[in-house]
Amino acid sequence: MVPPLPGFTRLFLSFVLLLAPLWFFGFGASERWKRLGRTAQVLGAGFLALPYFVLYLGTAGFYWRTAVIAIALPVALAAFLRFSNLPAPMSWRDAAALGLIVAAYFLKWLESAGSYAGQALFAKLFLADVALYCFLVIRQVDAGYSLGPSRSALRVGIREWGFYFPFAFLLGELTGFIHFHYVLPDWRKVLGALLVTFLFIAIPEELFFRGILQSLLETRLGRGRALVLASLLFGLSHFHHGSAFPWRYVLLASIAGIFYGRAWRAQRQIFAAILTHTMVDVVWSLWFR
Repeated sequence: MVPPLPGFTRLFLSFVLLLAPLWFFGFGASERWKRLGRTAQVLGAGFLALPYFVLYLGTAGFYWRTAVIAIALPVALAAFLRFSNLPAPMSWRDAAALGLIVAAYFLKWLESAGSYAGQALFAKLFLADVALYCFLVIRQVDAGYSLGPSRSALRVGIREWGFYFPFAFLLGELTGFIHFHYVLPDWRKVLGALLVTFLFIAIPEELFFRGILQSLLETRLGRGRALVLASLLFGLSHFHHGSAFPWRYVLLASIAGIFYGRAWRAQRQIFAAILTHTMVDVVWSLWFR
């Protein structure tokens, strides 16, 4: 039986709580958490499960298995990284923690059979919170995670979008991946696309692939190889779009990842990469999809 959808109030409060760490940590809130003791930091990770209980507790959509995972996963990963006295360079524990987060998303550990499609977005934001907490608070990775729209970040973000566009247009046309639509969408549709893409796609994906993954890879591989590998992994993360392997999507996403990574590493400022990513996705979805 398909459980009833959660009410609007539950949905709204839950997603506010999911976005809160991504937003407030982007304006320096993580510094207070970094000053906590090791045990407090590890146990504090359990609060990341709060959105799940707000959304589902007391409804037919509540599952104890998912609730346990929502609490245990962030706490276990935080303990795994915090009690290990890890060196600054990327370690096998970092790779294992990132791999577990990826597995939780693609294996749908936080989604239940018969549940509504919004659980995929819930899982994405929840796991972004987990990655944010584990690697910015626990590991204190130099992710450049600031959402402040400085002039330099705006300039770099727009510049990298301009550099990527000719590649995307040429390869997209040659492979048949894009189809130009000559339309002038309503301003509300454009604004909605910008907000949704910025909050639910660009922020969590750039946090993970550039702020955390590329940053860690640089400590082992150097800037150039880290950029290429992070971009390839970003492209491959789109493998599930469609029944057959979407090689066109993977190819264009991998190349896009190069320019997102360039935007981030120019000043180690995540906002620049988020801006480039948002512009690429919005232009594609409105005029080339």
